[in-house]
Amino acid sequence: MQLKYYFFTLLLVCLNSLQSQILLVPERVFDGTAMHTDWVVAVNENRIAYAGPIDGLKKANSYTKQALTGMTLMPGIIEGHSHLLLHPYNETVWNDQVLKESPVERAVRGVVHAKNSLMAGVTSMRDLGSEGAGYTDLYLKKSIDDGIVPGPRTLMAGPAIVATGAYGPKGFHDGVKVPLGAIPVSGVNEAIKEVRTQLGNGANLIKIYADYRWGKGEPSQPTFLQEEINAMVSAATTAGRYVVAHASTPEGMLRAITGGVETIEHGDGGTLEIFNLMKEKQIAFCPTLAAGDAIEQYNGWKKGIQPDPARVANKKKTFQLALQSGVDIIFGGDVGVFTHGENYRELELMVAYGMDPTKALQSATSVNAKILHFKELGMIKKDYLADIIAVEGNPIEDISKMKHVKYVMKNGVVYKNN
Repeated sequence: MQLKYYFFTLLLVCLNSLQSQILLVPERVFDGTAMHTDWVVAVNENRIAYAGPIDGLKKANSYTKQALTGMTLMPGIIEGHSHLLLHPYNETVWNDQVLKESPVERAVRGVVHAKNSLMAGVTSMRDLGSEGAGYTDLYLKKSIDDGIVPGPRTLMAGPAIVATGAYGPKGFHDGVKVPLGAIPVSGVNEAIKEVRTQLGNGANLIKIYADYRWGKGEPSQPTFLQEEINAMVSAATTAGRYVVAHASTPEGMLRAITGGVETIEHGDGGTLEIFNLMKEKQIAFCPTLAAGDAIEQYNGWKKGIQPDPARVANKKKTFQLALQSGVDIIFGGDVGVFTHGENYRELELMVAYGMDPTKALQSATSVNAKILHFKELGMIKKDYLADIIAVEGNPIEDISKMKHVKYVMKNGVVYKNN
């Protein structure tokens, strides 16, 4: 079955190469900002040549027509927080993935995850840490970029940076040395050196942990000193890159904001004051709702039957505070904690927790493209790159339609056409 699927995908790619001009005719078009009816989208090689009513397109007959009956056409989804080298924790716990799965095995898994993501309509992705697999994520990126394996466009962080002693796996006596899920540093000089090392090895951005659990079962506490965060941000921005921060406590978030990071990930303890400050300083927020939801289900929560556990209730409250502040919201579910290709879970939760469906779709397309530095993407717009998907029905009326992706084009090449 897999071999049959592979050859079908290869046939689609070959046929598409013979059709450099394609006219897509859907029921409606979400252009990254708003929904339109009676629109068509023309693609010339790997660029959008036209988007609008059919009567505005010159030489429409020169295009090969593709009907997308009953479907919504939209920009490819841009995933803002992923881990291609992880797989769901109810399959293998995080510690065992880091300690027992080799970088080779994890790379093979990453190839499968990348393909599944693309087939689910994720045409671009920011991956935030190899979680103990060194620079394997960057080698996976190269394999995708070189056309060896199918997958989304990616921005890779490489190994994240943590304060010495603050990350795992833990629980071993001091004579046992185990692989860690990130690179530990202490002091300004070590922090700067590690940032420069990662950039020199090809990292597209730097991820730091502004807070974490120092001991098992303990609440998160700040990790890096302010001067350490300042130094890492300065080293990255001097090189034309940027820093994102895992931060879930008010103090950790405040230190990251003060230091000049571009995005805050998770933010479970965010307050209205913190989110207002992020809004003021144009720092975006990635709430990763789906990860928390998945972990609680792994822990035995019967969703829809039992009351929300404290973690989920807090996520809802924090997310609503973020919405109230008007801070830019990044679509990013921390996928890898849950199944790759089920990225739509984050969109469903964003809407369930109070976000307007149109705003949620904007977050996953045009907003993410701008915030995450994916140029010429996230919009159905003339001269933009042809990363285009189509889903059944109207996702603004029913956001769950995002799980039914029927058509996927990346860079003008059709990878899925159901």
